[in-house]
Amino acid sequence: MGAIYAVVGLGFTIIYTVTGVINFAQGEFVMLGGMVSFSLITALGLPLPLAFVLTVVLVTLVGVALNLLTIRPARQASNISLIIITIGAALFIRAIAGLGWGKNAQPVPPFTGSETIGFLGAYVRIQSLWVIGITVLLVLLVYLLLNRTLVGKSLKAAAINSRAASLVGIDARTMSLVSFALAASTGAIAGMVIAPISFASYDMGVMLGLKGFVAAAMGGFTGIWGVLLGGMGLGLAESLAAGYVSSAYKDAIAMVFLFAVLLINSRNLAGEEKR
Repeated sequence: MGAIYAVVGLGFTIIYTVTGVINFAQGEFVMLGGMVSFSLITALGLPLPLAFVLTVVLVTLVGVALNLLTIRPARQASNISLIIITIGAALFIRAIAGLGWGKNAQPVPPFTGSETIGFLGAYVRIQSLWVIGITVLLVLLVYLLLNRTLVGKSLKAAAINSRAASLVGIDARTMSLVSFALAASTGAIAGMVIAPISFASYDMGVMLGLKGFVAAAMGGFTGIWGVLLGGMGLGLAESLAAGYVSSAYKDAIAMVFLFAVLLINSRNLAGEEKR
């Protein structure tokens, strides 16, 4: 679960660093990844590799459409207005998914069977190993993209100073579009790998998006590795706390982490303003 929170938080970080906008529709990208893969694998009977690629492509197109239809027309608005727009987009996407797929959770077959592996007295599902492995691979690929490719360097340049970047031929609007596409694709992958464990449903993106936001906040919305550590830390905290508090309160752990991060950041910002 911590690995999934990290991947969802990665989408938040990618968009925020380029556009300065917190995209609260990120959780719906995760939901679409789970639901679209369910339809392609279960209803249409497509093989897993083909369904994987098609799901990423389709959800990425949704991310591109979200940028073109909502963010770009309102690019002169304040960040608060843009955040509210993403919340509205999330509600719209969730409602359409509820109408299209229904309100019931749907089982998605695991990638390589439902067997478990014993390790030091514990039993781990093979799908959980897929989650961790794909998370590590995805984080490495995003790191290489941002630091070893021209597109990644353009994204970072637009994030640092969009006006200066435009003077050397980097279109900030194009970089915003790329960031939404990248965030949607990572969200789709997260939804596909977690759906066989937690089932796919039209509202699965609500809590996953919220906890991904907490993971991104713990990482400071600035670095890939900080988000990875934040997501892993949150997942471990939830699992370890389950032995001391009721499992019904597990989701409250994320809120405690969020309050702590906001409190620390508010003190740091107050100190910087005073200086």
